[in-house]
Amino acid sequence: MGAIEEIYADIDADVSEAEFREAVERKVEQMGGLADEETAAMLIAHELNEGEVEGIADVEPGMEEAKFLGKVVSVGELREFERDGDDEPGRVVNVELADESGSIRAAFWDDMARSATGELEVGQVLRVKGRPKEGYNGVEVSVDEAEPDPDAEIEVDLSEESAIEDLSMGQSDVTVRGQVLDTDDRVRTFDRDDGSEGRVANLVLGDGTGRIRVTLWDDRTELIDAFDPGESVELVDGYVRERDGDLELHVGDRGTIEAIEEEVTYVPESTDIADVEIDRTVDIAGVVRSADPKRTFDRDDGSEGQVRNVRVQDDTGDIRVALWGDMADREVAPGDEVQLTDVEIQDGWQDELEASANWRSTLTVLNEGMSASSGTAEEDGTARTTTAGDDAESTGAGDSGEVGTVGLDAFGSGDAPTASTGGGENGDGRDVEFTGVVVQEGDPVVLDDGEETVSVATGADLELGEEVTVRGRREGNRVYADEVAGSR
Repeated sequence: MGAIEEIYADIDADVSEAEFREAVERKVEQMGGLADEETAAMLIAHELNEGEVEGIADVEPGMEEAKFLGKVVSVGELREFERDGDDEPGRVVNVELADESGSIRAAFWDDMARSATGELEVGQVLRVKGRPKEGYNGVEVSVDEAEPDPDAEIEVDLSEESAIEDLSMGQSDVTVRGQVLDTDDRVRTFDRDDGSEGRVANLVLGDGTGRIRVTLWDDRTELIDAFDPGESVELVDGYVRERDGDLELHVGDRGTIEAIEEEVTYVPESTDIADVEIDRTVDIAGVVRSADPKRTFDRDDGSEGQVRNVRVQDDTGDIRVALWGDMADREVAPGDEVQLTDVEIQDGWQDELEASANWRSTLTVLNEGMSASSGTAEEDGTARTTTAGDDAESTGAGDSGEVGTVGLDAFGSGDAPTASTGGGENGDGRDVEFTGVVVQEGDPVVLDDGEETVSVATGADLELGEEVTVRGRREGNRVYADEVAGSR
């Protein structure tokens, strides 16, 4: 085998050997005798191989040209548009292509668009050459050449519906069925580079394979009020992006979310609270034993932050959970059965581990109130059924409108204390003595004894972390202190 034949055998390009030899001869003539045939053949091989990528996931904006194989997943409609100064309308068809590494949208223009609508079929494998760019739904390719490759095989599932665990970066035209795990009630606004105002909101979906954060854009943010956690929905025409190393599913003007009758269930794999470890990100589930008021604070940059502490217990133990930012506004109260995902385990008060729930985390109330009785929270906020055991009573709120902690017999932890929660002989208005650590300064002061959290009405000057004993009248989850004895 000669040198030219060997070089041709090593190239990965769709050209015949005769075409390759013709290109070599032209290259020799162009270089005016400065290169022999072997050198010219190497130069042509380099030009042919340039832009060839191993998979669709390797196609990036800024590449002058990309060559790849892709299986046709969907063929869009032929669209016409007006070009400036041209009486002939432009035409375009968007084709979704995929391989084992991901998917990409390919734009076929004008005559190629006509051919695409009539000749392309779902399942075909195409050999494509085109110019990548950043499109609205991720990386897109403007196709220069495309032809079927009947000998190539690409293992891609062409079923209409995707499982969450099978989603990949760059995928578009995604259809997913899932259970709403969490919704962000707040629609955020931002300014685009063109001066227009954008809107964005988030929710979290889960199915039997996993969960994913969903980002809704502009008009689609109106969907955030249409669904409650626990509902089953179908998301259509979404596209997959990446944020801080995690995949997200986005819904733009082409996509939508609708409720479905089919029940889709997400079954979390929660970590026992007794087994959580510092610096780990875990999912936990349990009953809310106590819930502190929301606190605001000033950040170093001058902005205002907020946090709310709740204590969650399962049948292995309990842990304080700090709900940061928008999470602090979530409606959660003692007695609620909750699922928390992607919480970070950190050092807390007195070397106790605590969980931190931030923007990555989700909080789902699985069974509000956990009560066998039919009582519900009244509109005036004076009472809310928050029982966990069959014999637990409804909590009564004092002047602050706060609710007390509840019995935890439903979790089988026989040693766990059951707090008195107000209401006649259950302790409303009785004199108590309570010793705990100050976990919140100001008005009210909040004390925690490791088993329950109470607020204290007192004018005493107390510091965070100080252990104090208060004596006074208890109403609900608040103690009106007559005497405060501190450790200082």
